Amino acid sequence: MACVDRVVIGEAVELDVRTARLPSRALALGIDIVLMVVLLVVLLLLMSLVGSEVDDALAAAVGLGLLVVTFVGYPLLWETLTRGRTPGKYAMGLRVVRTDGGPIVFRHALARALAGFIVDFGLLSAFTGIIAIVVSATSVRGQRVGDLLAGTVVVRERLPRTGLAGLPPADPRLAAWATGCELSRLPDDLALAARQFLVRAPQLAPAVRMSLAERLAGDVAARVAPPPPSGVPAEPYLLAVLGERRRRETARLGAGSPWGNGTRAAGPPWGNGSGAAGPSWGPPPAAPPPSLPGDDVAPAPSTGGFAPPG
Repeated sequence: MACVDRVVIGEAVELDVRTARLPSRALALGIDIVLMVVLLVVLLLLMSLVGSEVDDALAAAVGLGLLVVTFVGYPLLWETLTRGRTPGKYAMGLRVVRTDGGPIVFRHALARALAGFIVDFGLLSAFTGIIAIVVSATSVRGQRVGDLLAGTVVVRERLPRTGLAGLPPADPRLAAWATGCELSRLPDDLALAARQFLVRAPQLAPAVRMSLAERLAGDVAARVAPPPPSGVPAEPYLLAVLGERRRRETARLGAGSPWGNGTRAAGPPWGNGSGAAGPSWGPPPAAPPPSLPGDDVAPAPSTGGFAPPG
């Protein structure tokens, strides 16, 4: 069982993810426990062969140490080296990520491993896993104590690849341009405002839609370099920028990217009014005549594209 959750990633783009729930996580844990038991048995056999004449007290101490190393070190190493996956999670199509959608690092894996051995599945739960079961079953995101302490969540990876939720894919011509853009100066709140506008754009009146699109595109273009090709409409420009931000984040997560797959899209539902399948971007329209002296009214925006700041 899994539930759909929405995670706002570092680039202020919402990802629709399916958080893993108790059954799938239990199966993944079962696979990992089998592997850990096999590993522990092998280590104990090696210890018995190497130290056959060791006294019982030392043998018990070494055995306890091997138990801790196995049940803490196994998830710690796997989740650190693979950015959130153990063999059990890999088999079930799961991955541990931060609550903001980013990949975990050593400290997240260490907190999860220690909490798992001490609280969730080990000492405090009498090795029954009852604490993990209760906490995960009552958590909105299916988090156990280790997840709550580390600030992580387990999500399903094997999902259909889609673009930004509710939006068409970016035109390949603009997607290719966006791959070379510098996006670090684009603030999160502006990116999220642009995304929310694109989701709601079909519900807006045409005049309001055009005005908001060109204003947001101008604000975004002031913080993104290089400028877009000449004559690009505002909405395809915003979609390409947000798509590139999502592509870079999903690439960091290692889950693959739904953008830039080399196929030519049929074109977004906006265009130049010609009825063609895709937008036709040509030279920018002729500049309006200069204002008369004292006339401080700005010329009306062109419908064929927006003018990014120079």
